[in-house]
Amino acid sequence: MTWWDADDDEDEPELDESDVRVRPNRRGSRPRTKVRPEHADAVEGIVLGVDRGRYAVLVDDGGPDERDIIAARASELRRKSVVTGDRVDLVGDTSGEPGTLARIVRVRERSTLLRRSADDTDEVERVIVANADQMLIVVAAANPEPRIRLVDRYLVAAYDARIQPLLCVTKTDLADPSEFLENFAGLDLPVFRSSTERMPLDEITRALIGHRTVFVGHSGVGKSTLVNALVPGADRAIGRVNVVTGRGRHTSSSTVSLRVEGGGGIGWVIDTPGVRSFGLGHVDPANILGAFTDLARVAEDCPRGCTHLPDAPDCAIVEAVEAGKLGETGRARLDSLQRLLATFA
Repeated sequence: MTWWDADDDEDEPELDESDVRVRPNRRGSRPRTKVRPEHADAVEGIVLGVDRGRYAVLVDDGGPDERDIIAARASELRRKSVVTGDRVDLVGDTSGEPGTLARIVRVRERSTLLRRSADDTDEVERVIVANADQMLIVVAAANPEPRIRLVDRYLVAAYDARIQPLLCVTKTDLADPSEFLENFAGLDLPVFRSSTERMPLDEITRALIGHRTVFVGHSGVGKSTLVNALVPGADRAIGRVNVVTGRGRHTSSSTVSLRVEGGGGIGWVIDTPGVRSFGLGHVDPANILGAFTDLARVAEDCPRGCTHLPDAPDCAIVEAVEAGKLGETGRARLDSLQRLLATFA
């Protein structure tokens, strides 16, 4: 009889799972699961600002329990961006007490998303803000000189994101902006311009109430000065223009939402760092034509693949303008459309 014969097994103890020694702290000993908690007790908030991995979130906006919370992003969101303007769900300590930290576990569906790329060939988008419905483009009449092409790029980004653009001209005491503004006469673009004495703050405030408006502009145009005037206590850093280069210095280093009040209502100003370039590598040119609703209807008769540019053969829009079918503003609107489309040519 061999040593492994069944008769010898009578003296051997029976073993079960509890007798198996598991090495402590060994990676992989705990089974992984793709099942995520539902976080049914999560509270909703809106991101007001981002700073080095910490998110300032407002909970119960305008309600009796309104409070500011500091939060971190949950590990399951490590591949999803969380930006100013996002509506998010939070768990953990959402009391807002000093020293507490909540956790962002979900980002709700975005209604709009304003993006830019490093340059026109870069398809990697950089998200600026979520859920804004207006864009206030701030330019200076002089010092620094207004840049038509940069404003065009802002307009393209706004139309692509389906955000209503507005235009504000500062420093009109230094130069007359009339010639510059003629470039946008064909657009449905509300324009605010400072007088030699002051900025029309009441008029701008009325346009902001009930909206989330992202402010954009070249460095040094007076954007932060305007924000400070609209939102007392905002204390946004104000830069200066280099007298040699004519360029502004970046002062606002982060995107932040600030509440503006007026006429019994509230709105939100979303201040962004000044930029000198605005890449459009992510934009679909078809969205530009869609912003010109009257021209888009005429474009339905264009041949397939029509670029709508001056050299486009049989372009229905060009033919309609030359025939005078689009009224007095038709040519100006076509010129604006073609200038924006030429950005992608």
